[in-house]
Amino acid sequence: QVHTVESGGGLVQAGGSLRLSCAAFGRTFSSYHIGWFRQAPGKEREFVSAVSWNTGRTYYVDFVKGRFTISRDNGKNTVILQMNSLKPEDTAVYYCGASSRWPPSTWDALDFWGSGTLVTVSE
Repeated sequence: QVHTVESGGGLVQAGGSLRLSCAAFGRTFSSYHIGWFRQAPGKEREFVSAVSWNTGRTYYVDFVKGRFTISRDNGKNTVILQMNSLKPEDTAVYYCGASSRWPPSTWDALDFWGSGTLVTVSE
């Protein structure tokens, strides 16, 4: 079993950057693909990005391509989401989750997930 904990959220001005971390606990973390999702106030939860457990393959939704970068360190059981050029519409609670399926681009594909970290981007 894997347990994920997100951190790194906060308040940032538009154009700024934040680095979100997903710490995973569990002996089999390196066997799971990791996905990031977000949910803005009053909106549906949506997929943001994912990284595979073994190939390092990455996957991004169009609206973050070129701005966000996902990476993982299996030795540290951590996945990083580097977010640059942030926009007010990026304001949301960001969640990371673990999945045995690739790509983990839907919430239903996740086997485990955390409680999220809030990102607020001001004008």
